[in-house]
Amino acid sequence: MTHDATALPRGFWQDANGALIPEAKIKAIDKARHKTVYTMVEQAIQASEMLRQFKTAALIEIEKFVQTSAAEYDAKVGGKKGNVTLVSFDGRYKVIRAMQETLVFDERLQVAKALIDECMHAWVKGANKNIQALVNHAFQVDKEGKVSTGRILELRRLAIDDPQWKRAMDAIADSMKTASSKAYVRFYERNDATGEYVAIPLDVTTA
Repeated sequence: MTHDATALPRGFWQDANGALIPEAKIKAIDKARHKTVYTMVEQAIQASEMLRQFKTAALIEIEKFVQTSAAEYDAKVGGKKGNVTLVSFDGRYKVIRAMQETLVFDERLQVAKALIDECMHAWVKGANKNIQALVNHAFQVDKEGKVSTGRILELRRLAIDDPQWKRAMDAIADSMKTASSKAYVRFYERNDATGEYVAIPLDVTTA
């Protein structure tokens, strides 16, 4: 396909602004550019679909092997959660299934913020300015009004021996919910010279 002429009057092309342009008025170089872009994008769409099907098949194969391995011990592995690393017998290739969860916080995060504010007020004379800055930074929201999960979780790593602070950290833990879970599959080949595993690129930006 070089031009999508669906629902267009014969002999006309539609430009990016939606205007109908007589084909005779379109320069040859513009037609050539249009054809080049359409050809490459259609190939990209086909390649993307092939990669999608390959990823699905790979994840199925990994899960099947996990179940086969579990059967060796008369065990059942429930669900598809958890990271899995498979290495070939000769060590040349490695396949990794990585699960990435997206966390969100419910209304109890605001409870945690209130408790932390009470801590800050109680510590006002001796509070560590760095901790205050970290707390303020953690609860900043982005343009969509969302807080950074990573920054909130950093607060839970602080070793602060204060009952009110611990209650706030409990509130944060209770407020966390898994919104979604996404599986990734990555392939590696060992570099015989260094012994390190190098990722096999499946992304045109890194290939």
